[in-house]
Amino acid sequence: MGETPLVKEPVIKIQGFCKSYKKQLAVKGVDLSVERGEIYGLIGPDGSGKSSLMKAIAGVLSFEQGKLEVFGVEVDSESAAERIKGRLGFMPQGLGLNLYGDLSVEENIDFFAQLRQVTDTQLAERKHKLLRMTRLDKFRDRPMKNLSGGMKQKLGLVCTLIHEPELIILDEPTTGVDPVSRRDFWAILAELLREQGVTALVSTAYMDEAARFHRLSLMYGGQILAAGEPGFICQQAQGSLVELSAEPQIHALDQLKNHYSQVEVIGSQLRVFVDDKSSDEASKTVSDLLVGVEIRAISASEAELEDAFIALLRRRRLADQKTNNHAVPSLDKPLPEGQGIAIEARQLTRDFGRFRAVDRIDFKVRQGEIFGLLGANGAGKTTAIKMLTGILPPTGGEGQVAGADMRHAGQTIKERIGYMSQAFSLYLDLTVLENIQLYARIYGVDRGVIRQRIAWVIDIAGLADVTGQLAGSLPMGIRQRLALGCALVHQPGVLFLDEPTSGVDPVGRRHFWDILVHLARVERVAILVTTHYMSEAEHCDHLALMYAGRIVADDSPANMIRALQQEAGQLLEIATDSPLETLALLEQAGFKGVALFGKHIHLLALDIEAVERQIQALLDKQGIRLIGLTAHAPALEDVFVYRVLALENEELP
Repeated sequence: MGETPLVKEPVIKIQGFCKSYKKQLAVKGVDLSVERGEIYGLIGPDGSGKSSLMKAIAGVLSFEQGKLEVFGVEVDSESAAERIKGRLGFMPQGLGLNLYGDLSVEENIDFFAQLRQVTDTQLAERKHKLLRMTRLDKFRDRPMKNLSGGMKQKLGLVCTLIHEPELIILDEPTTGVDPVSRRDFWAILAELLREQGVTALVSTAYMDEAARFHRLSLMYGGQILAAGEPGFICQQAQGSLVELSAEPQIHALDQLKNHYSQVEVIGSQLRVFVDDKSSDEASKTVSDLLVGVEIRAISASEAELEDAFIALLRRRRLADQKTNNHAVPSLDKPLPEGQGIAIEARQLTRDFGRFRAVDRIDFKVRQGEIFGLLGANGAGKTTAIKMLTGILPPTGGEGQVAGADMRHAGQTIKERIGYMSQAFSLYLDLTVLENIQLYARIYGVDRGVIRQRIAWVIDIAGLADVTGQLAGSLPMGIRQRLALGCALVHQPGVLFLDEPTSGVDPVGRRHFWDILVHLARVERVAILVTTHYMSEAEHCDHLALMYAGRIVADDSPANMIRALQQEAGQLLEIATDSPLETLALLEQAGFKGVALFGKHIHLLALDIEAVERQIQALLDKQGIRLIGLTAHAPALEDVFVYRVLALENEELP
């Protein structure tokens, strides 16, 4: 008889887990298993139970029902939690919430090292390595409170890792963080996995991060909706995603919404999820439905994770069905017609002492256009918006908004624009109705139409069922729609939105964008939006990429992707039987921008055949099997990361 194989015990094993807050059941009967050396994802919106589950695993939250084991120890008491504490690291949700604002980068690290009883020798070696990995080595003396959001998260990660835990639990570490810092963060995890074999449990609200995980659980309403490898979960949706370009777009959109629940506008494209049909069948069904529109291009593919998530919610009747095809009501006052310039910045500049936050930027936004400002944390996006809205005076340059000079017509501009700031502008201790009434008065809505206008806001934002609730008690998605409604109550022709959907779940985000698309396409409202969601940037007709206060790229999303393809090539997805060894091998061979995505490797390549031969030869030498190599068009995130890293490298001494 052969030797009995060793059964590997999972690092985390959970059965029937339940957690309540007073009478509210937050997590309901969850089963979960995380294997050693795995990056496991918990994906879901705010309020889905991710944080409660992670805190319990970290031993800092009690629970009412179920069994929870970590490293084979049943965590059912404070003494049990103490037994595993030294072997794990926990980073709570929120930018820098586990850090001390007045301490420098180095002082924060030293403090956490003392708490974790790290020796001086270990500290010196680990600190040097972690600061290099996170690219924080040049900022050792900077106070934590003066770091950008991405830098705070990376410092939080360093402090979590300083005692070299076997298990790291990271609660939404990339929320509110720009794509370059997100890419850095995932590169750090890949290196830790390769060098130390750590196990990581990571939660996120970004559906596009799903490919980063070996396995994941989709959570909603305290339950696990689906679990497994990302590809397996996408297949559970049982349907196809049809993408088409049609003119007139708004007519095609209206027709499709009469037949399908999952329809969205992505810039010049329409995307439709068709249940229970193959790609060819789905394309033909959608084509046959459209009458009186010109279909310029159409294709179909397997669902992506966000579409699969929404399809699963819809089929199980967990999502709010009313918001899906909610008819957006029209404005009651006409806006300027045609393609006139609604927003224009000319050499716009803002200095704070010696620091130049915005450096001579130029751009134009046309009436009826959705314009996106992209950039890393601290790139100058919010400062630019504050100057254009009259909140901050510029140091230099000029700007026009809604036909008024930015420098001299502050009050006129305020009457003609709507502004939804990054920090919530709502009064959380007022009800939904009271917030709308207050903003109607602030914006000077005529008494003769105020009741009609309030009803219009309630209708456009889908708030009829919550008018009596306090704003502070609303889920994030509904709260954001209320903030948008308040910014629209005076029916402005120009709308400024500063990271409007950060932390909002995919269903809420889609409803929010349905409203924006109607306002732009039908009502001809000019919309300027900043966002960290690269999938959301695709909704924009035009994008400007900001870096260190300057605009470094200005074009449509499709043209930005085409320009990257011409310069850096296609995105290659490489599958091997040893992904971590392959990653190290490709980095050593000098391949640029190599990144681990779950069990696959991604990189950009101009000459695909030559790169494939080079990779095959490298792998053959090491006895690694190449399972597959496929080429795709790069995504907007690839554009963003490539451009920003190129600029950072230019500035290196």
